[in-house]
Amino acid sequence: MNEPVALALPGVPLLGQGSVRHLRQRPHAHQFAYGTYFVWLPMRQLRAHGPGELARNRWAALSFYDADHGEGGPDALAWLEAQLAAHHITDADGEIWLHTFPRVLGYAFKPVSFWFCLRADGRLRAVLAEVHSTFGQRHSYLLEPATWGQTLRADKALHVSPFCQVAGHYRFCFGLTGGERPRMVARIDYHDDSRADQPGDSPLLITSISGQLSPLTAALARRVLWRYPLMTWGVMARIHWQALRLWLKRTPWFARPI
Repeated sequence: MNEPVALALPGVPLLGQGSVRHLRQRPHAHQFAYGTYFVWLPMRQLRAHGPGELARNRWAALSFYDADHGEGGPDALAWLEAQLAAHHITDADGEIWLHTFPRVLGYAFKPVSFWFCLRADGRLRAVLAEVHSTFGQRHSYLLEPATWGQTLRADKALHVSPFCQVAGHYRFCFGLTGGERPRMVARIDYHDDSRADQPGDSPLLITSISGQLSPLTAALARRVLWRYPLMTWGVMARIHWQALRLWLKRTPWFARPI
């Protein structure tokens, strides 16, 4: 993977169309895949030049609200930059791309968003994974130093699913290809460490989201809304549907830590 690939991306809001995949390997095999879309936002370009085709902090059929990120303030980029400063990261002085789900018809649930923080020469410097649980809690994992295609590890710190303990660690890997049809993939493997003493330990969960990136236009927004009219509502509905299926398989249940 060529490290300066981000330089080939246009400095405008992008929309990715692709899929979400999930595989649970034990104690009962369970997997699913859904078509989806997401936005890729050049946050520093938006600060300098305005939102362009993006409906930002105002109601629209497809929109983005800063308050959905960080501490819920009016400037999500300022929050992200404060996180970098708190960790003494001073060389993420290029673009900062935010990968996230938009609001659709005023609603969004964002299981995970990724902030890709670049150096001035386009090389990846750090990634902040911002996780939201269905219990209304948030936690951010700062992954650095980072490069495309590198495996990055973080200890699990948030109760996300009642079918997993708050134990073990995540392994993240991010890929981005350039050219006329840029494509990205984010993979998260969750290791519960229950088999850490066994050779060839495999993750409990393997998840990914991937998609082809295109400039966000009104016409493209209409097409994805027509294809997935209630996409973000469907995210929450599918989470509960898959939870029911796991419960019916008698998958072990873990209460949320107090």
